[in-house]
Amino acid sequence: MVKIRLTRLGKHKRPFYRMVVTDSRARRDGPFIDILGIYDPLNDISGVKLDLEKAKFWLQRGAQPTVIAKKLIQKAGL
Repeated sequence: MVKIRLTRLGKHKRPFYRMVVTDSRARRDGPFIDILGIYDPLNDISGVKLDLEKAKFWLQRGAQPTVIAKKLIQKAGL
């Protein structure tokens, strides 16, 4: 099964996340299929930058977003 989920990047206590499409069996920061965008929780102004066309493409092909990824996709406007 293909999932849309977040992978953690950044320094200690300064996280930011990359929203990726990956196999559900892969580890959190492991290999991924495609990058959809980034999420910066420390940025107050629009911390979500997402390629909506890619997200739509993967959702139409059956990729299942996690709970947090689904909320961020909705926040981005899809």
